[in-house]
Amino acid sequence: MVSSPHEAMHRIFQEHPELFSRVSEVLGANFAQPTSLTVLPNDLTETRPLERRLDTLLRLETEDDEPFLLAVEAQGKKDPNKLASWAYYASYLLNKYRLQPLLLVVCQDRATAEWAAREVNFGPRQWPLLTLRPMVAGPHNMPVITNPAEVRKDLALATLSAITHATNPKAGAILKAMTNVLRDTPAALANPIIELIAQGLGKHPAAEIWRKLVAVDLSFYKSPLSEEIRDEGRAEGRAQGRAQGRAEDILDVFEVRGMDVPEAVRERITNCDDPETLRHWHRRAIIAPSADGIFADE
Repeated sequence: MVSSPHEAMHRIFQEHPELFSRVSEVLGANFAQPTSLTVLPNDLTETRPLERRLDTLLRLETEDDEPFLLAVEAQGKKDPNKLASWAYYASYLLNKYRLQPLLLVVCQDRATAEWAAREVNFGPRQWPLLTLRPMVAGPHNMPVITNPAEVRKDLALATLSAITHATNPKAGAILKAMTNVLRDTPAALANPIIELIAQGLGKHPAAEIWRKLVAVDLSFYKSPLSEEIRDEGRAEGRAQGRAQGRAEDILDVFEVRGMDVPEAVRERITNCDDPETLRHWHRRAIIAPSADGIFADE
């Protein structure tokens, strides 16, 4: 099953194709900014029943270079079988489109990134036929961007930085810098970035940090994530209100019956947020010989 970080790590290049030039610069290669972009089908299935799909495939054209194909793969863990698949993708793309292919692998953990970055030779050791040399972006080489001014210079690169550094101890500072900038960013641009980062962080602890920052710093946005957070907040508020009402009903019963309510009993009732427990205590309050008698059967 494809994870949300997997989707975000390659889909960002569909949303922001100019990001590749910045990533290549960071990685020590010089590719000019693309002047045009075509998103190509990612289905590499052959006529025989063997399905092969790239994550993202782009045709890039620049003013300085020949057009080339950019294949982007999001890789979550080491997978020796991928090496042959990547070599296959390269030869298939060259044969089908007659354009030079380039493979960019995006990772979230250093070990996987370093594994993916190794040159791999295919063929006899005396005379290798093919050499696989992916370009790799990951936590080992993507910048840690915690300065809002740097975020503002390149939102797409900052977004990829936030995703690839999902487990970085500085993740909170990275994400805070993002929300500082997104507050002043038009919603049409900010909303997709909010969702991409949410996808990219997956189930990492940083995802909860992002949700809280979106709820507080970007509460005015109408993105799906911010709406989900607000809905959760409203539902939680309603649940707390119902629990508070039931607790007050129990205390009202004690008051009507003229019963003394010890502070410890009052605190236990008012601090309870379980509707079923409160409903049970309410029934018991009608017949219990004393206030703490509602807990007798527990």
